[in-house]
Amino acid sequence: MSASHAWTGRVAPSLDDFAELAEAAFAALPAVFRQAAGDVVFRVDDFADEETLAGFGMEDPFELTGLYQGVDIGHRDDMGPAIEPSRIFLYRRPILDEWCERGDVALDEIIAHVLIHEIGHHLGLDDDQIHAIEDADD
Repeated sequence: MSASHAWTGRVAPSLDDFAELAEAAFAALPAVFRQAAGDVVFRVDDFADEETLAGFGMEDPFELTGLYQGVDIGHRDDMGPAIEPSRIFLYRRPILDEWCERGDVALDEIIAHVLIHEIGHHLGLDDDQIHAIEDADD
């Protein structure tokens, strides 16, 4: 079968497929990173909701591939755990869109990248710090 026919009959990865890819990406992280993530809950949705997008001043739901929601571990107090668990959202459709546009990286790599970025926020890093770390690794 030629490469051009290898995609015949295939469908886009489902939300469950994405969850499996995110779980595998998380499991592949170094143990110390996984432990630092602690009790973060992972969730996969097709898109961020309108309220979330509006909070970032975004109108296009394809602009947001992931989101950390919660109190980062550097800002928690000694009074105990946060009232609600911290969450990391991965947005399937924008990630698929980025994957298709780039064409130079595997889907599981993009999912891992977004996941690691959001875990960075959980650890208290801002976007500039995360990008500096990513640039240092290149």
